[in-house]
Amino acid sequence: MAELGIKEIVKATGGRLVWGSDEQGITSIETDSRKAGAGSLFVPVIGERVDGHRFLVSALKGGAKAVLTSRHPDKEAVEQELGDVRGLETPAWIYVKDTVKALQDMGAFCRRNIKVPVIGVTGSVGKTTTREMIACALSGGYEKVFKTSGNHNSQVGVPITLFQVEPEDEIAVLELGMSQPGEMEKIASIAGVDMAAITNIGIAHIGQLKSQENICKEKLNIQEGMKKGGILFLNGDDEILKLKTAREGIRTIYYGTGENCHYRAKEITSRDGFPAFTAVCPDGEEARVHLKVLGQHNVLNAILSIAVARENQVPLKAAAEALEGFTGYEGRQQIYETGKLTVIDDSYNASPASMKAGLEALMSVHPGRRKIAVLADMKELGPDEVSYHREIGAYIGAHLEEHMADEILLLGDLAAEIRTGLLKARPDWEDCGNVQTFSDKESLSDALNNLLKDGDCILFKGSNSMGLGPVAAAFCK
Repeated sequence: MAELGIKEIVKATGGRLVWGSDEQGITSIETDSRKAGAGSLFVPVIGERVDGHRFLVSALKGGAKAVLTSRHPDKEAVEQELGDVRGLETPAWIYVKDTVKALQDMGAFCRRNIKVPVIGVTGSVGKTTTREMIACALSGGYEKVFKTSGNHNSQVGVPITLFQVEPEDEIAVLELGMSQPGEMEKIASIAGVDMAAITNIGIAHIGQLKSQENICKEKLNIQEGMKKGGILFLNGDDEILKLKTAREGIRTIYYGTGENCHYRAKEITSRDGFPAFTAVCPDGEEARVHLKVLGQHNVLNAILSIAVARENQVPLKAAAEALEGFTGYEGRQQIYETGKLTVIDDSYNASPASMKAGLEALMSVHPGRRKIAVLADMKELGPDEVSYHREIGAYIGAHLEEHMADEILLLGDLAAEIRTGLLKARPDWEDCGNVQTFSDKESLSDALNNLLKDGDCILFKGSNSMGLGPVAAAFCK
């Protein structure tokens, strides 16, 4: 929905207009006052440290057409907030009891007005890349495919995403994320997807959810709000998901490489790290698929994308051809050939599974060249975070003869534990000087500049909060 009237917002939220006119509308929704521009609705979120209500006037000065507020119940409160500020008489102030709940109610209102199929994607690893690949495969049969932008996959982001679906869109792919118990149920009930896909069950957010089984239960709540006749796509290669089925009235479709899968990838090959495989459909139809993204894990993402596309009436050959044009998504195993270096920017996020996948991609690209792994802390892994990092070190140690990495640079206290795990597996690396640890990005960058030679292949991988993205970007030029 590209536009929403103030009257509709008041109705959807059960709020009350306490200032301004309701004879207007908004064309965007923002929770960051710095991005609130002409025609926007600013929604102040009350966080643990910052109350977004502090920035109401700033958002209005930036051009916001309306604001939600739970701090200003009447005209007098608004006048007090505005003080001596002039020229802000027109924007609408809508009083609600809870701004986030009001935003979610708006999202549900927008969802009721979306008449096209909606597909939801979740999983512990690879949600964004899979979302992008599904949208790409769907483009083989649809001209206007809507997809979640950026990382708007949360209790706040999903309602905003639903608002962004426009009347001319023919199908929509939404990314749904969660980190806390009960979060997926709430998000999914708003999104009300027609089909849903779960990519895998890892250990991301295990600190909050305590076990992989709890993570799985939470992910399966993506079915909340799904009507009977919907489809749940499950990774048939995942040790947990292959044992699960959809709720009553919802069809289960498994995808993967095994005989248990309805949609299956077989005859998997690789050239310079870029996989190719034969996609097999339930009716026996087959097609060869050549990918332009690194890593064997993307075979699973691709066969899922084909399954979703075909269940939405996109011909297999058209979906396969569309996927061959997919080259990745920013910060997720994006490959840059600078003329001197090959850089794999996988810096957006990290978990043990995605860290291993990134290292496998590094190992597979340009055989024979020197490989440099720049690895940073993996966050939100709970009380076993140290052992998970040491596990990565042991994994590297087990693949050193295959030249997984010739040089390893580690950023952060947790990443330093990768060195501990590596040296336990390979004591002979103790004095070789090929593993370096750093506490700050500046010294890391300096060391990398001194280390690099023409022809080197570099992987940047770590949790987003570690800030490896800008470091990677400096070497992509």
